[in-house]
Amino acid sequence: MRPLGPFGIDIRASREVVFGVLAAPYLGRQSRAMAEKIQVLDRGSDMVLAAHRTPVRGPLVAVTVETVRFTPPERVDFRLVRGPVPQVTEAFVLTGQGQRTRVDYHGELGTDLWALGQAWATVVAARWEHVVRASLEAVRAEAERRVGT
Repeated sequence: MRPLGPFGIDIRASREVVFGVLAAPYLGRQSRAMAEKIQVLDRGSDMVLAAHRTPVRGPLVAVTVETVRFTPPERVDFRLVRGPVPQVTEAFVLTGQGQRTRVDYHGELGTDLWALGQAWATVVAARWEHVVRASLEAVRAEAERRVGT
């Protein structure tokens, strides 16, 4: 087991707006660009099963399948179902008041195969965290755009 994060980002928008931006690709109508990255496979009242397509290098694309659970407006939880490692759990936790929100990210990545698995976890975790950081920057930009800051 290896930790993912923790790290976070401050956003100049309410928790409700930030949560809406985080949840939109899963619960709302997707843009064409977003549909190329996230495919909702099944949807319930507070959870979806989604396939995520992440560019790796050149034409290579990693596909993970995760459950995504929503607890408005305070958290979004992810659990890996299929991917490059046997286990990943993650959470975005939203705190704040008024027009200020802090989104904190943390998770855990698990591998098998002893030392080989540990080495693979280091490679996967670095890319995984890079993708999460980029996603949080995109969430910040969109949330702040929606409130006009």
